[in-house]
Amino acid sequence: MRYHKPFFSVLLMTTCSFMVLAQQGMPKDVAARGKTIYGAVCMACHQSDGGGVPRLNPPLSGSKTVNGPKDKLIPIVLNGMSGVEIEGESYGNVMASHADLKDQEIADVLNYVRNNFGNKASLVSAADVKKVRIKLKK
Repeated sequence: MRYHKPFFSVLLMTTCSFMVLAQQGMPKDVAARGKTIYGAVCMACHQSDGGGVPRLNPPLSGSKTVNGPKDKLIPIVLNGMSGVEIEGESYGNVMASHADLKDQEIADVLNYVRNNFGNKASLVSAADVKKVRIKLKK
């Protein structure tokens, strides 16, 4: 039995590592890339806590749009938007298009936003972004 203990220890540690990643909702490298993009592209308007700016930029925390279907959220990043009303509050700033970002970059930042600030939503893949990008070009 003594020869099997190291195997079971490694198996247990590996299983625990996967469980931690599953609890976090996304792999650490995706979270790190998304956080970097958020800091460079999104944070100035949506703030470090995802709370937005009253009457200017909507909050991302607890947002039905952020937590909703990804095929509704991806076009916002690709096309930008302006003049939105959310839960009776109007937000007047224009969100620029970020179509210049690569599909993987958009997926990473959306995964970061959809799984931070109190949000918990399914992951977005680069293929999801590509599919929406192609659909919007038609």
